[in-house]
Amino acid sequence: MTTSQTPTITLTVEGMSCGHCVKAVTAAIQSKDPNAKVVVDLADGTVKTETILPRHVVTMAVEEEGYAVKA
Repeated sequence: MTTSQTPTITLTVEGMSCGHCVKAVTAAIQSKDPNAKVVVDLADGTVKTETILPRHVVTMAVEEEGYAVKA
């Protein structure tokens, strides 16, 4: 998933359990960066995204949807 131009950010997120969670988290990140590539792994509780956004902006977008991001 990693490209040479866009860094990958991986977050551990609590509270994701279904397809709605995947859509909500993906939409939240893509609302800040429409070109972001987002992969949500419900089993691992991770969100990986290729984005130009800084980590704290991605974290804030996920938390605004009601999910807890682990440090």
